[in-house]
Amino acid sequence: MLNLLLGFASIACAAVMLAGVAFAQPSTPADDGQWTMPAKNFENTRYSGLDQIKINNARDLRVAWTFSTGVNKGQEAAPLVVGDSMYVVTPYPNILYALDLKQNGAVKWKFEPEPAAAAQGVACCDVVNRGCFFDKGKIFFNTLDDNVCAVDANSGKLLWKTKVGEINKGETMTMAPLVVHDKVLVGNSGGEFGVRGWLTAVDANSGKIAWRGYSTGPDADCLIGSEFKPFYESDRGKDLGVKSWPPDHWQIGGATVWGWISYDAAQNLIFYGTANPGTWNPELRPGDNKWACGVFARNPDTGQARWFYQWNPHDEFDHDGVNENIVVDLQVDGRTRKTLLAAQRNGYVYVLDRTTGEVLSATPFIRITASKGVDLKTGRIIPNEEKKPQIGKVIRDVAPASPGAKDWQPCAWSPRTHLLYIPHQNLAMDYEGVEASYIEGTPYLGVNVKMYGNGGGKRGEYCAWDPVQKKKVWAIEEDFPVWSGTLATAGDVTFYGTMDGWFKAVNAKTGEVLWQFKTGSGIIGQPTTFLGPDGKQYVAVLSGVGGWAGAVVSGDLDARDPTAALGFANAMKDLPQHTAKGGTLYVFALP
Repeated sequence: MLNLLLGFASIACAAVMLAGVAFAQPSTPADDGQWTMPAKNFENTRYSGLDQIKINNARDLRVAWTFSTGVNKGQEAAPLVVGDSMYVVTPYPNILYALDLKQNGAVKWKFEPEPAAAAQGVACCDVVNRGCFFDKGKIFFNTLDDNVCAVDANSGKLLWKTKVGEINKGETMTMAPLVVHDKVLVGNSGGEFGVRGWLTAVDANSGKIAWRGYSTGPDADCLIGSEFKPFYESDRGKDLGVKSWPPDHWQIGGATVWGWISYDAAQNLIFYGTANPGTWNPELRPGDNKWACGVFARNPDTGQARWFYQWNPHDEFDHDGVNENIVVDLQVDGRTRKTLLAAQRNGYVYVLDRTTGEVLSATPFIRITASKGVDLKTGRIIPNEEKKPQIGKVIRDVAPASPGAKDWQPCAWSPRTHLLYIPHQNLAMDYEGVEASYIEGTPYLGVNVKMYGNGGGKRGEYCAWDPVQKKKVWAIEEDFPVWSGTLATAGDVTFYGTMDGWFKAVNAKTGEVLWQFKTGSGIIGQPTTFLGPDGKQYVAVLSGVGGWAGAVVSGDLDARDPTAALGFANAMKDLPQHTAKGGTLYVFALP
């Protein structure tokens, strides 16, 4: 299975010319019809080569079968498919189901890890789980209380369970793991509690910790050594993970790792983002605050860092850097560039050279007031001094808001259209710095936040982005943030869900909505597609509103409190009128 998936990384020399720049066409084998990891492949493209569902027949999609997870919290996971089995992991209490595709989703087995109930109290933004990973007959997934589990994919028997964090410090785990070379790569959540971020590799066979790279602290802790060659001068120097912080602050500096990891097999490098520094109030932590709000390139076997780029030095507005980095090769000015594509929370779509970390372009994809662009010579974002946070002063109309222009919800890339499909929000905020004191296991924020629509527009958008022309090709506005992931297919159809419960199929070339279906709850999950045992193409998605954006519903919050859900409730106060809680898997197919 690993060798088959790595085949997606091979690159052919043939290219399609576009405005003087050519996209190297990936030499992709025929799609096997499975979906073994949330991102579909190591490159994080979320692209399927299946093409039975096309532009001219997507209107005929209908429900094939459904399955209730029994958990009415935010359902952010991606349903996986291996052979004739589907694997789904729920939010807390993190039940793992194996469903029989030959029997319309009948339960083959379920595994209940029984995470500690106390973990719910230190989950900042709902008790979500973003999915599991299949490798060599095992299913790997994380529990909210910081355990990594390996389960036999056939029987549901627990093979090992390893504790990697401490909930009493405020650490939780919500991310989906990635497995490379028998290393299960996992990271922690909890930057809002002043924890210290890390990425940890657990041996897939024994469950023993192989290495851990911290996001703050001395070079030895961050696994920064002789292999570390950052492109920009500001990232060079000894122990910057200590020196760029006030004394000892790096120990509670956040920079957690709860987003997506991608892998370049040719270079044997993983790429992953680090989250916001703690506290949110930047006046309490002068300096660049490394290695928060950036992207690391590391050797997955040893954990040694190759390079780092910081999207937001001295992050002022909780503009994490955890979003997915999509591995795609482009030919620029007559030569091939190995690049990463990333739509980041600070509002820019970046194209990076993934061998060095050099920024090749950074272009706004929403209205931005928090900054004035990115200096390509230094790589540094240019702050807007008029929006600089101050203790005791309310700074109004900061855009994007703290969830960023795009939060965790993953994009998709189509090698057919050469477009990046971005589900995202469009929010601004009022931001006030306040004093904050660190107490272990309690919120460590130092700001008051109130969010609302950006520039008076709608609060969400699903768009297609051309990274070469650096512009939107088309866009679909939505009343609420588009908090679901998306999926692109060889049938030139993309899929996404809305927070008021619509699941939509879209013409990948034009943005025309081809079909939509109203589910029982808001959709914040990740759609996947697969070939069933009958040879038909299916599309699956979890419905169940929640996450940070939907906490006002899943957490029964008082929508009259504009500060609830770290300020998100004000922007979502009408959501309870449009959706209820849920926890249902929907599977669709053509007749």
